[in-house]
Amino acid sequence: MRRQQGMRLDDRYVPYLQMAGLYHLAMLNDRWFQLDEALVSAFVERWRPETHTFHMPFGECTITLQDVAYQLGLPVDGRYVSGCLSEFHIYIEGGRPAWVWFQELLGVIPPPSQVQKYAVNCSWFQETFGECPEDADEETVRRYARAYIMMLLGTQLFTDKSGNRIHIRWLPYVARLEELGTYSWGSAALAWLYRCMCRVANRHVVKLAGPLQLLQSWIFWCFPRFRPAGYETFSWPSASRWSGYNPSGSEKGPRVAMWRLRIDRLQDREFIWMPYSSPDVLQVLHPEVLEPRHMALWRSVTALIYFAVIEWHQIDRVLPQFGGVQPPPLPALNIDFLMSKDGRGGDRWFPSYLEKWHLCWDSRQQSVLRFDVVADPGPSHEFLDWWSQHGKRFLSPDTQLGDPRSVPVPVEASQRGPGQVPDMDRLEDVPDRRRVERRMGVGTRRSQREFRWPDHGMDDDHDAGPVRGGRRAQGGRARGHADCGDDDDDQHGPVGGGGSGAVAVAGTSTHDGGHGGEWYGTGMGDGADTGDAGLGSGPLGHYFVGVPADDQPEQGGTPWVIPGSQWSDFIGSETLVGDFGSPRFLEEISAIMQGDVTPRIGGQSSGTQAPLDVDLNEPPSSSGGQQFCLGGTPPSAFTAASQSVAGVAAAPLHVAPPAQPAPQEDGDDIEDEEPFIRRGQRARVARRCGTGSHLFR
Repeated sequence: MRRQQGMRLDDRYVPYLQMAGLYHLAMLNDRWFQLDEALVSAFVERWRPETHTFHMPFGECTITLQDVAYQLGLPVDGRYVSGCLSEFHIYIEGGRPAWVWFQELLGVIPPPSQVQKYAVNCSWFQETFGECPEDADEETVRRYARAYIMMLLGTQLFTDKSGNRIHIRWLPYVARLEELGTYSWGSAALAWLYRCMCRVANRHVVKLAGPLQLLQSWIFWCFPRFRPAGYETFSWPSASRWSGYNPSGSEKGPRVAMWRLRIDRLQDREFIWMPYSSPDVLQVLHPEVLEPRHMALWRSVTALIYFAVIEWHQIDRVLPQFGGVQPPPLPALNIDFLMSKDGRGGDRWFPSYLEKWHLCWDSRQQSVLRFDVVADPGPSHEFLDWWSQHGKRFLSPDTQLGDPRSVPVPVEASQRGPGQVPDMDRLEDVPDRRRVERRMGVGTRRSQREFRWPDHGMDDDHDAGPVRGGRRAQGGRARGHADCGDDDDDQHGPVGGGGSGAVAVAGTSTHDGGHGGEWYGTGMGDGADTGDAGLGSGPLGHYFVGVPADDQPEQGGTPWVIPGSQWSDFIGSETLVGDFGSPRFLEEISAIMQGDVTPRIGGQSSGTQAPLDVDLNEPPSSSGGQQFCLGGTPPSAFTAASQSVAGVAAAPLHVAPPAQPAPQEDGDDIEDEEPFIRRGQRARVARRCGTGSHLFR
């Protein structure tokens, strides 16, 4: 677990770490931790993203803000850790480019080989800031302290799966070291741990990141049967109790099965609901943890924020961990849509982009639960009955469990009473409906125009009458703008048509020199003279032409039509069902045509909104109208030549960002995820015939 062995904790850093509220975490970092991967894997199997709890045979339990305060010694109350990830000069008032901040605050710029987009390799940090010179002045010590804090945050609390890169998102925070202690580092660390465990529940993800020393220490404190022997010395923070622990190096697979079976055989009394109430813990407890403003947030049902990561602190499902009796819980809050937000797809100012959830944290004092504290906390009899019917209690095969399902509900559970559901404000669910909306076909990403389905379009165009215009650039998607009541148009044809017109959608053609019959389709194509038309002209321009009659020879360059037939007769015929399977064929092939014609006629659109000249998925290229001020803004961000936190700036700095190496395909600027299997590009099938039969292959 220790990844900062190349950066020694200097005594001169201690005042800055104490101001930042990270001193206890730094002390914990200087001790060696070894992660038991088999034990952690067995517990992660029990994690349920919808409730943010571990589903155990005896009920639900989870890691709370109280555990973060005791285990890591982090402050809980304070401002949320949010803002933007890289584009500081756009969102922060008077902000300067990120790499200018980097050189100003740390006094050096990394070489291009040590930079991957907005992340710097840990090896460069260790070589550059590994040991502060003995004769360093105060400003140099501050620079080394900033580098140490960035390494501490990036490798201990908010580590990604690479484990060897530090993101520059921390520059606005380390700019003013005196204000670091005003942020809630505990809630941000818990939000990141929740998100990492929720992601690893996906079957495509096989690696786990986050503050795993918090997870393992919580397991040892709450499950006495799983503790290693010989670690009985209490110290602060509580996670330091297990420093020096070295798990077995045997094969991981059998050990995971062993831990899974031991978890399935757990009983109610084998879990300590309140592990920090022991007198031995109170003797080493830091008094800052017991401040009322911190203790109140332990029982708050609120949003946990870490930049774009929004998680929910659902302690209403684990009341026994705070001394209460657990009744059957209410349905969990659905925030699936927020689970997909991770900062990719362009930088944003998240306090405005996700304003509703940031306001939840601002009003955290109003969401503190109030319930009765009892001497014997635990699940109620009603909860255990409900849990035995609805909970996922066991993961091991039945042959290994010895049928623990027949174990009756403990008698002492009925003595606790039914429990009470605390009063709290319920927020609206935010389910992830992106896939449903795409299936509904409400529009495209660029224009968001609404599709007009073929049957509606045919009715509108049939009522509209003949089509104006003769050129494809003007009438390729004509919807019938003719003056139906004008006698001159009936006699002389549509204006600019070069002759008598033709019906756009359905009906008999009025062109005397052409082939009699009708067109059938969605109205796509132009209203030009059909006598000179070739493939691609007519109502279904690029897809279909008419079908010749038995006594009509094929003529090159002339569309085939069905003489003496009507569109309604064709739709109602039994031949359509027999040949194509069902009446839904028309809707399905029309949807295919609609999606294929859209890129071909790029600039044309129909609906409620005109096409835009910009890509909505791209980040803004210019500064927004409204600027935001972050607490960590250095003074030099407001004036180029001023007294900054890094020293006197006599002239504006002109530092170009380091040249970026060629990006790796599986790289990522925010987090390292297991890549999905890349799909092959579907080759475009060229039009081979005039009947459109190749579309069905």
